[in-house]
Amino acid sequence: MNIADEQLERQAEKFPQRGGIYLLPNLLTTSALFAGFYAIVAAMKGHFEIAAIAILVAMIADSLDGRVARLTQTTSKFGAEYDSLSDMAAFGIAPSLVIYSWSLSSLGKLGWLAAFLYTAATALRLARFNIQVSDKRYFQGLPCPAAAGVIASTIWMGAAYEIEGKLIAIFIGLLTIFLAAMMVSTVRYTSFKSIDFKGKVRFITVVLAVAIIAAVALEPAEILFTLFMLYTLSGPLMTLWQLRKMRRQRLMDNRRTD
Repeated sequence: MNIADEQLERQAEKFPQRGGIYLLPNLLTTSALFAGFYAIVAAMKGHFEIAAIAILVAMIADSLDGRVARLTQTTSKFGAEYDSLSDMAAFGIAPSLVIYSWSLSSLGKLGWLAAFLYTAATALRLARFNIQVSDKRYFQGLPCPAAAGVIASTIWMGAAYEIEGKLIAIFIGLLTIFLAAMMVSTVRYTSFKSIDFKGKVRFITVVLAVAIIAAVALEPAEILFTLFMLYTLSGPLMTLWQLRKMRRQRLMDNRRTD
């Protein structure tokens, strides 16, 4: 080995070669980030229906990047951190600014405070999710994409029926605060991560999936709003049902001991 080769080897040891990043999952994450950014731009121009659809597109891209990374075995710490930053922009900042421009701006300080609470709740929700180890079958707190879906479908439905957001600003403000509270709550929500897309399912499952797709294609704003609201309310309702079940069990145990 000559002197030049020894110098190159020492430089390689001192400055190790940096690894690259996986293209496909991070490209999907970038697509979600772009859709969230475009939603803000569209809202600034007054195109609220397009802004709402852009947020929903960001949801689709965000739901695919993690699954693609797991299926292709391209998960990485960089991808996880990048995904969190993208979620903050697409499902925290974008929905709050769009809903503020469409409706909450008419409430003055209360309007932008409600929008800020939603943004802060999204940041807290993502930070807790990143450090928390919990049951994969459930989320603790409402997932921020679902909360953004409620806001986006509400705006889309309002634009479809030509309803001015200023006329229902109080309701929108209460809805925004409710979504923020659900995100930082300890209420459990089904994660749907236990679904095996590579496995076999019953025939009725395929029929239901086709029916849902047809309904969304027929009335997208109304059906999506209904689905997102049902999921948002499923957490509190499931918690109340479990508490009621526990109380009944305690009463039965007390009667047996008596």
